[in-house]
Amino acid sequence: MGSVALLFLIVLAASWAGTGLVLRVLVRREVFDHPNERSSHARKTPRGGGLAVVAVVLAAWLAVAASSGDTVTMAIVGLAAALAVVSFIDDLRTLPPLPRLAAHLAAVGLGVALLPAETSVFQGLLPPALDRVAAAAAWVWFVNLYNFMDGIDGITGVETACIGGGLALLAGGGLAGGGGGAAQALILAAAAGGFLIWNWAPARIFLGDVGSIPLGFLLGWLLLRAAGSGSWAPALILPLYYLADATITLGRRALRGEKVWKAHREHFYQRAVQTGRGHGAVAGMILAADLCLVVLAAVAAAGAPLAAVAGSAAVVALLLTALNRGGGRPA
Repeated sequence: MGSVALLFLIVLAASWAGTGLVLRVLVRREVFDHPNERSSHARKTPRGGGLAVVAVVLAAWLAVAASSGDTVTMAIVGLAAALAVVSFIDDLRTLPPLPRLAAHLAAVGLGVALLPAETSVFQGLLPPALDRVAAAAAWVWFVNLYNFMDGIDGITGVETACIGGGLALLAGGGLAGGGGGAAQALILAAAAGGFLIWNWAPARIFLGDVGSIPLGFLLGWLLLRAAGSGSWAPALILPLYYLADATITLGRRALRGEKVWKAHREHFYQRAVQTGRGHGAVAGMILAADLCLVVLAAVAAAGAPLAAVAGSAAVVALLLTALNRGGGRPA
């Protein structure tokens, strides 16, 4: 327990200190996110805090992997680092959608190839080859929705801390079916906590694509590993709010024939901010719901998956309803 607490504190402190250093560099270099009619912010804010967060996460994952000779995790770290490079270029220059998607597909394709041969992410419901294709599609979607959802102060820090913390608790308690990765999940939670000190409303720095894309990639890897080891319900429950908000919103936009990759303000959390609720209040609502999802994920892992999934769907439905209250379709 002492080593676990020490790891958490070291990563949290490194993320906090590193983000502070990056903030000064970004301000000096004038790397800002400027508000526009589609953003949820009123003032320019440095963007690129993910440089510190991801660097700390990848260094810690690499150290843990090296200590146990885990070459698969080392490869995942390399893929996440490559995505971080592409994403930071996108932060600076705004790459077209196709090169970004190609990078995501390449990283995910190589990542899926690293899954153990016996892994069945969809619990044997699909033939092995189709299981891999569906897992890759889900992973690519998760990477992108993690970016889409990073639109207000604190939101992705909260989500990362809760998903990572939930996976760490389940794996550390022997409940996550051995797809665990307890140390890796704990590292993600701690790094998110360090970043939240700077990113809680009013945010002094944003994560940027350099942060949200690699974090989505790494969390997607852990969730697929958990699902493939039999813990499909916790793997579905923990990210359920992000999955629901992004999928429903982008689905509606697609049905209206809109370009789903274009910036907008139609996510449920964005509607909540538009009704006058502050970023901190909205992030707090999401935190409360996510903590309920962590508890329900533990219930699922303890032997009641269907009841836990049903309860989780109810929690997320209540959250979406509360976020949407008083908000019509945004302009």
